[in-house]
Amino acid sequence: MKAFAASLYGLLSCCFLVAPLQAEQIPWSKRPHVVIHRQGDADCHTFRIPAIAVTNDGTLLAVYDMRYRSRRDLQGHMDIGLSRSTDGGKTWEPPRPIMDMGEFGGLPEDQNGCSDPNLLVDKATGEIIVSAVWTHGRPGTHQWRGSGSQPGVSLDKSTQFVVVRSKDDGKTWSKPENLTKQLKDPKWYLFAPAPGNGITMSDGTLVMPTQGRDHTGLPFSNLMFSKDHGKTWTVSNHARSDTTECAIAELSDGSLMLNMRDNRNRSDKSSSNGRAVAVTGDLGETWKVHSSDHGALPEPVCMASLISHDLKDGRRVLFFSNPKHLSKRRNMTVRVSLDDGKTWSDGIQLDAEGGAYSSLVMVDDQTLGILYESSRADMVFQTIKLSEFGL
Repeated sequence: MKAFAASLYGLLSCCFLVAPLQAEQIPWSKRPHVVIHRQGDADCHTFRIPAIAVTNDGTLLAVYDMRYRSRRDLQGHMDIGLSRSTDGGKTWEPPRPIMDMGEFGGLPEDQNGCSDPNLLVDKATGEIIVSAVWTHGRPGTHQWRGSGSQPGVSLDKSTQFVVVRSKDDGKTWSKPENLTKQLKDPKWYLFAPAPGNGITMSDGTLVMPTQGRDHTGLPFSNLMFSKDHGKTWTVSNHARSDTTECAIAELSDGSLMLNMRDNRNRSDKSSSNGRAVAVTGDLGETWKVHSSDHGALPEPVCMASLISHDLKDGRRVLFFSNPKHLSKRRNMTVRVSLDDGKTWSDGIQLDAEGGAYSSLVMVDDQTLGILYESSRADMVFQTIKLSEFGL
């Protein structure tokens, strides 16, 4: 009887796009939250650019930019920092840098900044990989503008693609490893991880969302993948041009969805404003525009987060978070889809007055977690029970 009911539900879902029955919402201002960092704490001016993941041991790892002197992007004095939680996000260890290039090459720390972390847990081995960009020298520049990063792979030409690794649940970390020569096409101006989280696919393939600037300087979004637990990587074809920060999730059929920040939305505030969305069934060799592309998920041009999760009844659900607004980084909202992103719920509002970059994680089978830039503090962590989405 249970098998029949499950099959009937699946049939109805296909035919009528059954949506989750979202319960009455708790007002955002009354939702419990945990502050990871306030401006000025820990001798650090600002924390930005969150990424969060859960290890095989159930530890939550939060990584971010530690911007010591100002909120400004690179170039500047900044490291990639880490906080760990072993109690589901109720309490967190003090922040500490795990990627710090120091005074490399005889230049001061404010000319050796690291930024924009991506966090990936290899579910097969338990190894944790954090990647980020490192700029050496070039004070007053930005890797996404002009000659802040240039064609070539050398330190004096290009912003670098750097990783650190942990094999002990995030307690200790390797020295920074520079992958720029392995990954970047020398004709490109930039190749970088997309901030947020990477994934381990059902078959064990590691996938990291990535971004860059092509040979003309135009931004693009794509991915890279590894079949040997991160020893070597293959960089995919571009999913879209004039897009940047992107998030990746595995769909119910094993294909991958790339959800992208789109520069076109700077001027498009009409009904066609929305995240660019593409799918691939061959690890980025070819891409197809998804039906939700532009219009389904409005944005003010900002980073967002996308993850997938398998429910106990076998359905795969997608969760998406961003500032749900056409022009301002406010109204941080988490939305859910039960049909591989074709349709989305209205969502649960977490911060009406703010919310910018965010990163989602499954704390456990029944609890979604989110780390995000909030109106209440630089970095806030909150949880949502799946029952609030009607799941």
